[in-house]
Amino acid sequence: MNHYFKIAIINLLINSPKSMPANSGNELIKVNIFEKVGLEEAMNVGDLGVGNLAYFSVPAAKIVGKKGTVYAVDILKSVLQSVEHIAKQEGLNNIKTVWSNLEMVGATKIPADSLDLTMLINMLFQSAKDEVVFQEAYRLAKPGGKLLVIDWSSVSAPFGPAVKDRIKKEEAIKLAQNSGFKFLEDFQAGPYHFGLIFVK
Repeated sequence: MNHYFKIAIINLLINSPKSMPANSGNELIKVNIFEKVGLEEAMNVGDLGVGNLAYFSVPAAKIVGKKGTVYAVDILKSVLQSVEHIAKQEGLNNIKTVWSNLEMVGATKIPADSLDLTMLINMLFQSAKDEVVFQEAYRLAKPGGKLLVIDWSSVSAPFGPAVKDRIKKEEAIKLAQNSGFKFLEDFQAGPYHFGLIFVK
């Protein structure tokens, strides 16, 4: 086998979806989610379960600008340190990291009824108490504020979390409504993800 052909094969294997870590998937979301929810300048956003790449916090911070704030929330302090580093590299002073256990209502140090947009993206499959996460999201959302939920579809795929760990779209809708949110819309967020929009 030709040396360069071997390298090409190795690169293909390394970069194939099967080699993706179980909690990856943000890069598979193909919809302009911020256009979908009407994110604008000077709004306040909560990215609950931000993840160490701040994949959605960074573009959200650029949209809301200096008059807005993006709260990047996670339970892992190493993740928050990574987000702070990325925000500094991007020159974004409007990203504020917040340590919280989202499975405890009232644990998140963000003013109640303050968020124009609350995001739960690729995090519910990692939660053991989804109903509490939705209750905390409701507490933080302002009246008229939106909740955006994006997570893995329950269909089998060659990568991503185990199907048994994924929340079903219908269950997410039920939990959000039980928390007080009103259902607005569902959409296909990508080939392996569903999207849901609610309002408080």
